[in-house]
Amino acid sequence: MYPLEIVKPMKEELTSIGFKDLTTAEEVKRNIASSQTAILIVNSVCGCAAANARPGVIQSLINDKIPSDLLTVFAGEDKEATEAARSLMIPFPPSSPCIALFKKGEIVHMLERHHIEGRSSELISENLKQAYNEYC
Repeated sequence: MYPLEIVKPMKEELTSIGFKDLTTAEEVKRNIASSQTAILIVNSVCGCAAANARPGVIQSLINDKIPSDLLTVFAGEDKEATEAARSLMIPFPPSSPCIALFKKGEIVHMLERHHIEGRSSELISENLKQAYNEYC
């Protein structure tokens, strides 16, 4: 686990704009199952989460269509919640950061770490907006 003073601002970057921070497996399962559409980001302390994933997700919300639920878990911090989130992302292998879009509890779009690392936040945002326009 990471020191709270490191993780807290990284969580707040998303929770301050309306993301729900999920810390238990039950919260993950309940929120995904009950949502019409949900974006779930597996947040991380890595540089590509800071430079690409979080800014890309934030920018993607400036769109006519967005998911009804904004959800996040933190890899390396909320182990139980992260494992539950990843179990819902099968057949994709575990990675962090990663961003999944769910519709009625089913995964419909996925950005794995290799889709995030080395890509601009603008490119990630555009990818997510296209998925929102199709599924939300």
